[in-house]
Amino acid sequence: MKRQDISYFGAGPASLPSDVLATAAAALQNYDNTGLGLAEHSHRSELATNILNTMKADLATFLGIPPSHDVLIMQGGGSAQFDATVYNVSSIWIEKRRQKMLKELGIGVDGKEIGDVDMLKELRQRVESELQLDYLVTGSKVPLVDPKWSLKASQEAARLLGPEYVNIAADARKINDGKFGKIPDESTWKLSSRPAMVYLCENETVDGVEWNGFPKVLEPTGSDDDPIVIGDFSSTILSRRIPIENLGSTGITVVIIKKSLLPPNSSPCSPTILRKLGMPVPPTVLDYSVTAKNNSLYNTLSIFDVYIAGQVLKKSLATFPDKVDGQQLVAERKAKILYETLDTYPEVYKVVPDKSVRSRMNVCFRVTKGGNIDEAEKAFLKGATQRGLTGLKGHRSVGGIRASNYNAIPESSVEKLVAYLKEFAAA
Repeated sequence: MKRQDISYFGAGPASLPSDVLATAAAALQNYDNTGLGLAEHSHRSELATNILNTMKADLATFLGIPPSHDVLIMQGGGSAQFDATVYNVSSIWIEKRRQKMLKELGIGVDGKEIGDVDMLKELRQRVESELQLDYLVTGSKVPLVDPKWSLKASQEAARLLGPEYVNIAADARKINDGKFGKIPDESTWKLSSRPAMVYLCENETVDGVEWNGFPKVLEPTGSDDDPIVIGDFSSTILSRRIPIENLGSTGITVVIIKKSLLPPNSSPCSPTILRKLGMPVPPTVLDYSVTAKNNSLYNTLSIFDVYIAGQVLKKSLATFPDKVDGQQLVAERKAKILYETLDTYPEVYKVVPDKSVRSRMNVCFRVTKGGNIDEAEKAFLKGATQRGLTGLKGHRSVGGIRASNYNAIPESSVEKLVAYLKEFAAA
């Protein structure tokens, strides 16, 4: 088959626009008539810096990122950010508590001092009694030997800091017979009184669950007690406006962070103090302050991956004059016709998540036609492949069918899938 014969609905690595890939392929061999492929140029060259800065600027333009925030380009994917968020937030929190403690004790005023032993003892007491990281767990893989996203993030935090510092403020399984597929009402959440951070995964790719809006209880009030909200938008980035696999190829991770969490506004705690407190010291490559200081070039960054992301952004800006709002309308339109078709045939298809939290990006459903789900899904997938509809097999841990409706999926491909859904149901 040729590329134009295929409509690929895989969850990740995801489909990319063909014209972007063609441009990238040419750049990989000879970028801008330099005689070298882009992957061969130094990541510290002026050429690479321009690609990086342009990509960041275009991202800020498309999403409407305010000047109060910085854009960091990192590596390691979302899984590395499970660690990075814990390392950075806990380190910043501890340093702020240390500074607050010294101020309360009047240290530095009129020559007043405190010994290291007494300081560490007081600081340790505050860490042990006050430090809490909250997690809203709305999805995972089953069985839990290899959990994903919000559950995996919470378990990683417990592994790094200890379970005593991690609070599961909401667990979707408790309201859905032990399974994921719903999001608990905010009124039932058990948030810590003053959490250092609150983590949520905006879209759970395995379970097809998406938040339909930013939680009211987490909206900023302007108070110093406002928690840092960590939002994982890995699979919905660029698809809708957010409170501040769609962006490009695997290999880079975009972190949008408040400048108030970076030096000189906020500083991480020193490694010496962290070690004495028994707290983890962030690896340098995951330290947000180091990444920001070095314009995301502390270590060798894959400029080719940055270039692909930049080309996707340029295409998006050219396609949607109203930027992310235009892309959001298309994403919603594609998801709407998919779900409407599935709901039309309840005796053939069963959408997995609750209707209130259905993901626009990952449409997860089972094929129940004839009563033998395994055989029905095998037949469905076989017929889909014959029609050039690929990447539809659900995650290996949960099975079923998953149509990933990412930004690069044209409406014509969704219409082709809808036609097959109708054909299979009627056969």
